Amino acid sequence: MPSLDAIFKAYDVRGTVPDQLDPELAHAIGVGFATFAREESEGRGESVTRVLMARDMRPSGVELSAAFADGVRSQGLDVVDLGLGSTDLLYFASGSMGAPGVMFTASHNPAQYNGAKFCLSGARPVGEDTGLGRIREVGEASLAGSVPAAATTGTISSLDVLGAFADHVRSFVDVSSLAPLQIVADTANGMGGLIVPAVFSSLPFQLEVMYGELDGTFPNHPADPIQPANTEDLRRRVVEAGADVGLAFDGDADRVFLVDEKGVGLSGSTTTAIIAAGILDKNPGGTVIHNLICSRTVPEVVREHGGTPVRTRVGHSFIKQVMAEEGAVFGGEHSAHYYFRDNFRADSGIIAALLVLEQMSVAGTSLSELRAPFERYADSGEINTRVDDPAAVIERVAEHFSDLPQDRLDGLTVDGGDWWFNLRPSNTEPLLRLNLEAPDAEACTRRTEEVRALLTA
Repeated sequence: MPSLDAIFKAYDVRGTVPDQLDPELAHAIGVGFATFAREESEGRGESVTRVLMARDMRPSGVELSAAFADGVRSQGLDVVDLGLGSTDLLYFASGSMGAPGVMFTASHNPAQYNGAKFCLSGARPVGEDTGLGRIREVGEASLAGSVPAAATTGTISSLDVLGAFADHVRSFVDVSSLAPLQIVADTANGMGGLIVPAVFSSLPFQLEVMYGELDGTFPNHPADPIQPANTEDLRRRVVEAGADVGLAFDGDADRVFLVDEKGVGLSGSTTTAIIAAGILDKNPGGTVIHNLICSRTVPEVVREHGGTPVRTRVGHSFIKQVMAEEGAVFGGEHSAHYYFRDNFRADSGIIAALLVLEQMSVAGTSLSELRAPFERYADSGEINTRVDDPAAVIERVAEHFSDLPQDRLDGLTVDGGDWWFNLRPSNTEPLLRLNLEAPDAEACTRRTEEVRALLTA
């Protein structure tokens, strides 16, 4: 029988269907989540009565979510089924309705995968150290037949929140300021095909959606826009159509990558810097969170716009935690996750996209012109190197650069003055991930080769 151990990851549940994840396991996870959500709420002197549930377009989502709902209901909690939705729609519902939630999705993973992301009421994250362990523990007990059912089975009902979510997204901008921009959105047969038209339909944009049909087999290309091959069609179409901007969404539509009118993509760091500038103009003196592999441009821009930059480890649970501690207005990651205080500190690709479109409209500039001041350095991209002993290699690299300032916030970061790099281990594989930034392409190439040579020395 499949085991829960194989599918519980640092931030979510994920596995191949049906060999790693099947309805029996989904039911057990439902029992575990209901138990954990009830315990957590009672610990705060509150009581939880319902769990919100949404799913993406993967074919297995219908059966898995139904089994999960049965598990939740067996513990006496009600289930509110939101149906098809994006991850940020689920977070919005959790935040606005004050209820814990689950999103059935495997995000950008291939079609044979499915999984679940969880949140507590107020869209608070659930990770390895903040509930996933307890969910797994109770789930295992349920599989062993040692978790009794509640005296009364919970109910299940349906609720459509798409319209309310679209209104919420539009509330982040001054709709009257928006220009009639021509936009191409590649939703990769993912949930953006539902979300993007719902949000943009009442706005003055001319919208073309590529691969908008919801299809969890991903017939056109993988729903992983961080890989350049997966945005080739979009980049080509933007130029062909003479469009102003391209938007590339991942499978559950919580991440977005932007493409300018010349067909050139923006990095997550560039988009983070653009959004930070705009948000700080609306929220003077605000705090902005960025992870430590973002470009140096990000903290520079934050300071230039009167804000306070705060650097964190890589990973959404760290971003959300530090946002709460610091009262930050915005947080960005190089991986194109963008978090907003007024979105329950949750990430949203469509809010991020709309804020950039607002800046383009107000400034009356093209995206290539808007981005230019925010691209100041050359970067290596993330380079993965397989090594036998990641910890030993990190120490060897640290010793080599012992005369330069270093920190260990997440792996090893070395500050070379006009250049820097971060080297951190993968959580799941014997890999080291290198990110390096330098003043120009020549220096970036030279420094990258210098560091990479040490990894395999």
